[in-house]
Amino acid sequence: MLEGNRGRLDNPFYFDHFMKRTEIATLGEFGLIDHLTSDIQLIQESSLKGVGDDAAILDHGAERTLVTTDLLLEGIHFDLVYTPLKHLGYKAAVVNFSDIYAMNGIPRQITVSLGISKRFSVEDLEDFYGGIKLACEIYGVDIVGGDTTSSLTGFTISVTCLGSIKEEDIVYRNGAKDTDLIYVSGDLGASYMGLQLLEREKTVFDGSKDFQPDFAGKEYLLERQLKPEARKDIVALLKEHEIVPTSMIDISDGLSSDLLHICKQSNVGCQLFEERIPIDYQTAVAAEMFHMNVTTVALNGGEDYELLFTVPLHKHDAMESVTGVRLVGHITKPEVGSYLVTRDGQEMPLRAQGWNPIATE
Repeated sequence: MLEGNRGRLDNPFYFDHFMKRTEIATLGEFGLIDHLTSDIQLIQESSLKGVGDDAAILDHGAERTLVTTDLLLEGIHFDLVYTPLKHLGYKAAVVNFSDIYAMNGIPRQITVSLGISKRFSVEDLEDFYGGIKLACEIYGVDIVGGDTTSSLTGFTISVTCLGSIKEEDIVYRNGAKDTDLIYVSGDLGASYMGLQLLEREKTVFDGSKDFQPDFAGKEYLLERQLKPEARKDIVALLKEHEIVPTSMIDISDGLSSDLLHICKQSNVGCQLFEERIPIDYQTAVAAEMFHMNVTTVALNGGEDYELLFTVPLHKHDAMESVTGVRLVGHITKPEVGSYLVTRDGQEMPLRAQGWNPIATE
């Protein structure tokens, strides 16, 4: 036994493995992904795009196949104290559809895998799947498989979505060019404020059946958090007006973080104008109630699932016909840097301060 251990300790790989320790939080979510995948080489001819964008791309004939996946963990990504299982199922599907739309593609199929503890009943899972089925019905997506297993750590959800797209229509994150215009769909920050409302009511919830949370006049914020929608309509409008973005991403981690993803992968800078960031009235009211800066909420809240994209400057007039989007800035040369231009004209460095699921508390 001792000889076996001594042999291991004489092995430099074994020794280094146990003596070196880097905390995951020091890298952050995307730093960890880069660290683990930067040396991966694709060897299959059909694998056109792997790690690094909203979806992988596979060549299976006349159209390209898009693949994306999300892992959702109870206590990290959702709280069942205030999240109805049907809403959770709907959201778990839609956030994957959003990744496919962010590549300018069309979601076609999903697989759903679950880790389930004994505290869940058949009826609970029927509610969850009811939400998934509703999302698939609305977006025209097939459920084509999945897996289930037992869990000792709460409810675990893994959804993989397959989509399709013609090669010439693919939009990556890395195509933004100097002078491109930056657009965002919908409004920002509502989902985050919905989460703050839910967390506030959770703190005063005493477990009684008669407890009535105070959500009057804030229904829009709750819907944006509990039942988001993917922007299928924006992708359709862009195609209708024959506009192919130069880059695109869905806003899951926050406007600032996701815009900086585009800038980093496109090797460009940007100017984002505070006065142009779209914010709903309910979001502004809630931010004031919680003593938060509404611009900070819109920049860093996350889970909006709106589309953030760039188009060439000469497409400005054509974009006037695309409803539901807002011009918020423009792309610059990389040496200029990435800045938020405040309402009073000051330039502040844009920081990635969106949600990081593996940060230290």
